[in-house]
Amino acid sequence: MTPADEALAKKRYFAINLMRIMGAFFVMAGFLLIAGRWGIAGMPTDRYIGIAVVLIGAFDFAVFPLLLARRWRSPKEL
Repeated sequence: MTPADEALAKKRYFAINLMRIMGAFFVMAGFLLIAGRWGIAGMPTDRYIGIAVVLIGAFDFAVFPLLLARRWRSPKEL
């Protein structure tokens, strides 16, 4: 592995982990909105916004890193 390949792999690893951390923060923020501990637009609307934020955060945490890893996978050598 060349130094350029190693640097690229480190950047991709950092990006995948950052995506998981941001997903976890989105999930926590969504639960705060649902519980009414953090207000944005008023209570009935905050719950709907919170549900959307939780769903986006769950996607960012669980699915998006897998999509990135699949896209960045090294080609198989024969």
